[in-house]
Amino acid sequence: MALVQERIRLALDDAPPGPLRAVSLCAGQGRDLIGVLAEHARGGDVRARLVELDERNVAVARRAAEAAGLSGVEVVAGDASLTDHYADLVPADLVLVCGTLGNIADADVERTLDHCTQLCRAGGTVVWTRNRKAPDLVPQVCAWLEERGFERLWVSDPTLTQAVGAHRFTGEPRPLARGERMFTFVGYDALRRGPAGESRQVTST
Repeated sequence: MALVQERIRLALDDAPPGPLRAVSLCAGQGRDLIGVLAEHARGGDVRARLVELDERNVAVARRAAEAAGLSGVEVVAGDASLTDHYADLVPADLVLVCGTLGNIADADVERTLDHCTQLCRAGGTVVWTRNRKAPDLVPQVCAWLEERGFERLWVSDPTLTQAVGAHRFTGEPRPLARGERMFTFVGYDALRRGPAGESRQVTST
């Protein structure tokens, strides 16, 4: 959490003056973004949408945003994989894909990162997380992003089990494809068991 929040702060520090937009996929309780916006000088400039399926997390995030006076933060109860949830707020200055990539199949990881070229504005930042347990997909996550025009800003030390990364989009955003599903949220435990229920090594968030 501390590393994610640090990258959010730096992205806000580097953002151009004026209104900013942010989206968060599988936002949980929104502690990463809300915690930074509550104290950052640019917090009032940000219009953000946090999409989270669990109603309990949604309620916590809404209370936190209200308590912090963040009227620009909207918390949506819904399936974060559906592109329609982001339609009027992208391309965004900041895209958070935290707690997602380790709970979906590798093909969906690539598909989600490909959709980041629709979610992120030119010059915007994607902050992401992924567990480094074997087989470590973090190098491939970086490669997939960089093949799509994202410049690596920072990736956490490889000795840390939980990887945090930040990439800046140097390309031009593609139009958002409405009505698409970016991924299917499977869950770490289900991925580890494999299709036949057998235990196998996978990575987590």
